[in-house]
Amino acid sequence: MAIVKPFKGVRPAEHLAASIAALPYDVYTRQEAKAIVENNPLSFLKIDRAETQFPDETDMYSQAVYDKARDTLAEMINDHSFIQDTCACYYLYALTMNGKTQTGIVGCASIDDYLSGMIRKHENTREDKELDRIRHVDTVSAHTGPIFLAHRTCGELDSIKSSVKAGKPLYDFTCSDNVRHQVWKISSPEMTDRILHIFSEMKHIYIADGHHRAASAVRVGLKRRAAHPDYTGDEEFNYFLSVLFSEEELHIYDYNRVVTGLNGYTSDSFLSKLSEYFAVEEVSECQSGIKNPPDCQQCNERLYLCRTDEESQLWHPRKKGEFGLYLDKTWYKLTAKESLYSDNPVGSLDVSILQDTVLAPLLDIRDPKTDSRIKFVGGIRGMKELERLADEKPERIAFVLYPTSMKELLAVADAGLLMPPKSTWFEPKLRSGLFIHKIE
Repeated sequence: MAIVKPFKGVRPAEHLAASIAALPYDVYTRQEAKAIVENNPLSFLKIDRAETQFPDETDMYSQAVYDKARDTLAEMINDHSFIQDTCACYYLYALTMNGKTQTGIVGCASIDDYLSGMIRKHENTREDKELDRIRHVDTVSAHTGPIFLAHRTCGELDSIKSSVKAGKPLYDFTCSDNVRHQVWKISSPEMTDRILHIFSEMKHIYIADGHHRAASAVRVGLKRRAAHPDYTGDEEFNYFLSVLFSEEELHIYDYNRVVTGLNGYTSDSFLSKLSEYFAVEEVSECQSGIKNPPDCQQCNERLYLCRTDEESQLWHPRKKGEFGLYLDKTWYKLTAKESLYSDNPVGSLDVSILQDTVLAPLLDIRDPKTDSRIKFVGGIRGMKELERLADEKPERIAFVLYPTSMKELLAVADAGLLMPPKSTWFEPKLRSGLFIHKIE
């Protein structure tokens, strides 16, 4: 039985929502975040990344930075940049990108469900990455970025969403990346009780993205419990801010790799070694002159790169088991041999095949989480970005993968297993600052 409860959300005043909403704190470097805050003083990054309000030499993990985040949020509540709903609500949060919309329910999930495994994960976390958000949540006494959760398809929730979305949204704006954000409030006791009951009948909920934020929120909740030994379980620190989407609405992009060094192989010997595990084919450049690749029969059936249109998609793996390799300014298609796959839900992931067959044994990248020779690049950045990064240094190569599917993610989580690092890249990204959950 899962608990996802309504809460008294702290949220932006309607006319400020578009200016306040910001991409997650870990999307930016320090300098990128500072530049955004300087250009837009209302950006929520000044709370999520409060070091943006200090000189560059300031230690971004000093207590003064976390205190500044707390004080800035208090100031924005006092000046009514943020308001707080007076009754416990759920919210609908719809994101539309490239004509496709995904709509989630914003509520607060139970830390006990996380601890018991009711909320299932597919990725390990690193303590060093958790510590920053633990201190941030603990000092601010609020969750400022929602955890991205998924659930199995539920027709009743779909019906509720459709009904609520027929009304006028609280917010409706489009960001500079052309992602549209819409929010509705669900406050009627009848409907909130119904949603609470629907979630209580779910066997499991899954973390799609935000494993470190979830782990940090749980650790703060346990810390508050220790400080309040008489806690009842109803306190807000027993729950963490989440947005829950139905599995069929979510889209996972490929998460690609750029590697420096061939570990002693020449280009020819590396390709020869790969041929033991993959069918290796060189990808040629399209000379058809047709500017719309989907209409080009050659590009659909042959291994061609379409470069006639700046916005066109270069050749890309079209199904599981296909990989792209960029080596010496040339693209190769690698098709994994059937013997590489098994019934193991982790071992049969394409990211595992690449790691276990190529990166570890051939290129000696044993721990991709810590090895400085590997860089991970979200598929949203495109194939040309992979080419650019690979061309920066000699002996630098790029791998592009077919995206992990939601079916694979859920299978791994249900088996109680963990994916290799950087197996999934979700788009569009949830904005921080639209919903804040106070824990005290």
